[in-house]
Amino acid sequence: MRVALSFLLTVLCFLPLSAAQAVDDWRDLPDHMTGSWDLAGQVMGREAHHQVRAEWVLDRQFLSIREETAPDAPKTEKRYESLWFLGYDSVSERYVLHLLDVFGGRFSETLGYGTRNGDQIEFVFEYPDGPFRTTYRWNPADNTWQWRMKQKDKEGKWSEFADLRLVRSKSR
Repeated sequence: MRVALSFLLTVLCFLPLSAAQAVDDWRDLPDHMTGSWDLAGQVMGREAHHQVRAEWVLDRQFLSIREETAPDAPKTEKRYESLWFLGYDSVSERYVLHLLDVFGGRFSETLGYGTRNGDQIEFVFEYPDGPFRTTYRWNPADNTWQWRMKQKDKEGKWSEFADLRLVRSKSR
């Protein structure tokens, strides 16, 4: 009886540690995004040059990702600024992504919900004008990220919205 009670107490003492560790596991992939990045690629067929800064906020519950047009981007490039908040819902076991940007409240109403597959997380946003996919893919071999975005049109055809590559910033 004493051995059984001792075993039970030992198990109960380690349960919270195991549960806490499991909750933290969702951060291992997004953690690679912390820091400063230079983003380059295409958005709607046009060149984009942005700066990205990612840091953990709100007791590490969200990765805050600030994106804005780089100061040295060509003057012809359309200016853009956004805040992304990447978190995790442990009840539904999926990532969440909040987007706030220069296009205002209409598009910030919709949350993106994501699932992880290896080194990538694919988010789906169910916007009023149709679904939109944002995929963050970590490339550990060269310490870069690829962000790909696709949208579905009224005819049900998926097309590329953006293909962007992030490399560690050397200047910030």
